[in-house]
Amino acid sequence: MLSLFERGARVLRAREAIRTLNEYCPPLGGRDGLRLDFNENTAGCSPRVLECLRNLGGETLARYPQREQSEGIVAEYLDIARDELLLTNGTDEAIHLVCQTYLQPADEALIVVPTFAMFEIYAAATGARVISIPAAPNFEFPTESVLAHISRRTRFIAVANPNNPTGTFVPSRNLIQIAKAAPDAAILVDEAYFEFCGETMIRQWREFPNIFVSRTFSKAYGLAGLRIGLLMGNQDQMPVLRRASSPYNLNSVALACLPAALADQAYVQDYVAQAIEGRGQLESRLSAWGIRFWPSRANFVLFHLGRKCESFVRDMRKRGILVRDRSKDYGCAGCVRITVGTREHNRQLLTALDEVFASIGLREQVTR
Repeated sequence: MLSLFERGARVLRAREAIRTLNEYCPPLGGRDGLRLDFNENTAGCSPRVLECLRNLGGETLARYPQREQSEGIVAEYLDIARDELLLTNGTDEAIHLVCQTYLQPADEALIVVPTFAMFEIYAAATGARVISIPAAPNFEFPTESVLAHISRRTRFIAVANPNNPTGTFVPSRNLIQIAKAAPDAAILVDEAYFEFCGETMIRQWREFPNIFVSRTFSKAYGLAGLRIGLLMGNQDQMPVLRRASSPYNLNSVALACLPAALADQAYVQDYVAQAIEGRGQLESRLSAWGIRFWPSRANFVLFHLGRKCESFVRDMRKRGILVRDRSKDYGCAGCVRITVGTREHNRQLLTALDEVFASIGLREQVTR
């Protein structure tokens, strides 16, 4: 069958900024096993959420979703004003909205790499110039370098805190210093892994109106499949972002389940405690094998295996455990990232870890 082009039809040409984007292609195929590659909640969501799903009636799906009530519940939980918050379709939409609202083709966006790929994708899609700033040694945040790159064209600075894939953390004083130096730029602090860290920039926007904070219910709450995120900021800025958002950006099922997830803090806190415990155990085991890793404030650990990286990922998969090769990220050649979860899943991980490290020719450095 002839294509439209071969039949002489006019082919639409996308904008240059879209045609030259680096597409994000997650390895989703053949993911059977213990999934420790995407930083997902390994236990799943709260039983209260499952009960809510079972009780949903057909009328919930027949009606257009209304997010206002859920936004009020979330705002009360976070102890912020209702007009300082917008529910979003995952953190992705939060990033997209900030870029769409504040970036134009003549502007510049600053992003420290390696980091979450969607920062660059959404910023570049506007036609703005994206400036990638390499992290300092040991993946420390290069505050002075960021300050040096701020210009009159800087309109967007994105910081994942804790950062993905490194797990490193930026103190609030550094972020405030940047916000002061770039008053005309939207400073987006992505706190997707906040629960595993405990430090936040929430409410800083009252003194620095250019600061925005995003969160997600995908990680600690186990709701990645429902795509629920938050964008928060100064009450004078948020109406503009709300104007750019679809009024029906979250589906009715997600909105119905959100209050149930938020109400079960005992479940969330227990999962977070297990993940933090597992993170410490994984870092200790890596130390025992003499493997270089970067101390993490998130629910994962990044470590370096060099040329043994591919064989490690392959052998872990043979044992039913999926881990993530991050070699394509800036500065991460030969690096693997592993998610931590429940105690049982971490026990399975550590057992397989010892077996694979021995099989690929590593030698344990110390006696545990």
